[in-house]
Amino acid sequence: MKKIWITLFMIGACAQLAVSQIQTAKVTGGEVEGVVSEGISIFKGIPFAAPPVGELRWKAPAPVKAWTGMKKADAFANACMQPPNSQGNTAPVSEDCLYLNVWTPAKKAAEKNPVIVWIYGGGFSGGSTSIPMYDGMGFARKGVVLVSVAYRVGPFGFLAHPELSRESGRGSGNYGLEDMIAGLRWVKDNIARFGGDPRNVTLFGHSAGGMAVNQLAASPVAKGLFHRVICMSGGSFAPLQTSNQGGMGLGIPALSLAESSGEALLEKLGAADIRAARALGAEEIQKNAEGRFRPVADGYVIPSDLYSIYQARRFNDTPILLGFTSDELGSFGARGPVTSEQFEKQIRSQYGPAAETILGVYAHGTDAEAARSSKDLSRDSMFGWSTWTWARLQSEKGKGKAFTYYFDHHEPTAEGSGHGSDVPYAFQTLAPGAQGAPKPGDRKLSDMISSYWVNFAKKGDPNGPGLPQWPAFAEKDQKAMVFDAAPGARTVPNLDKLKALDSHFSRLREAK
Repeated sequence: MKKIWITLFMIGACAQLAVSQIQTAKVTGGEVEGVVSEGISIFKGIPFAAPPVGELRWKAPAPVKAWTGMKKADAFANACMQPPNSQGNTAPVSEDCLYLNVWTPAKKAAEKNPVIVWIYGGGFSGGSTSIPMYDGMGFARKGVVLVSVAYRVGPFGFLAHPELSRESGRGSGNYGLEDMIAGLRWVKDNIARFGGDPRNVTLFGHSAGGMAVNQLAASPVAKGLFHRVICMSGGSFAPLQTSNQGGMGLGIPALSLAESSGEALLEKLGAADIRAARALGAEEIQKNAEGRFRPVADGYVIPSDLYSIYQARRFNDTPILLGFTSDELGSFGARGPVTSEQFEKQIRSQYGPAAETILGVYAHGTDAEAARSSKDLSRDSMFGWSTWTWARLQSEKGKGKAFTYYFDHHEPTAEGSGHGSDVPYAFQTLAPGAQGAPKPGDRKLSDMISSYWVNFAKKGDPNGPGLPQWPAFAEKDQKAMVFDAAPGARTVPNLDKLKALDSHFSRLREAK
């Protein structure tokens, strides 16, 4: 009999725990019902805008369509249109994809927990909120409401075209960024019902998502929608790209260049105009969408190049936390061998007047040195320089503090830490890999990094009890937190190389 009463007591206690969580919420459009797992309330697949299909294709997100009754929010929605298995996405794809997800530790709506809004990466051509690495449980367990927002990618998110620019009256090509802004507006209007504080929102992204949050940090359209920024391996401070020369292109494309790419796609599709293109199936467009589609300097969401915006102090001034990994290009597959002679020839061809300065700091006396320097230069030009430049501009032009990091935690046999290798440490979603299960040291570092991120979301400063001191970046004392075998604050790694690259980008700006 005693055992029966104990069992009934346990069942009642569990039921009471479930009831004490936020399981339903009234949001823009109607009511939603989530699920409770391990003391965390989870809502998946909440619509935050109308499906961008038909006449709404290539338009700013429209208001969400209201529904009646209780909408189940217990499963991820479809990912946005993209190639199969792009950037790790395994979810079905659809144009009907503007949904978000919420993980909250709150027991009642009156709580005011800090909010983090996650923007996934994927080269602006892929990615999704349902990738297991982005599970929000780890952040929620540490007292943060985590929101992940889907956005259109590829030609559906970033197609510019003269006809679309005339139609909107304010440029074209940034529908994916406008989706993110719509998601942030949804958070401002609704997150209090999930125990989140709409006045304490951190915008957080990696890779293309990091570039996007950098662009939103400079966007007047996003003003007031977030209060802190975390960027992992992102940034877009190069001059605007005005031609297809220069390989991948580090700058945001000018509207005219992006519009010409849009015209080329419509010609390939055999569509006489935008109306005809909107009548085509999504699969047909995706199949023919060659090349890169990414955010555009449309004059509205992105008024101009970000460097100029920051120099003029026209950015959204918040505390920022930024960093990159030691071997960013290592995650993109093997690169062909580079000889010392080839490296020098490439640098002289690509960097012109700055070549001597760059060759002076990137060792290339042997083929092995040249191969290493080739990777380091790609890392620094694509990720390191923009991270460093952002920190410098924020600390010089803004009031919010800047904190930078360098992630170099890896197996002894690896040359460094690859692109995105730091993300599961922040999310506490470490999974078995080529080296087997995560080691105790990995989990300890993950707890450290996630604690820094949570502290930053709470108060705009990553420091807290039990953590190595992380000083703010300053022009006269350029420190970064180095996450390696013995984490600690040190002078920004590769500083001489970043300064050499800065001379190159300064010349490019002067030439514009």
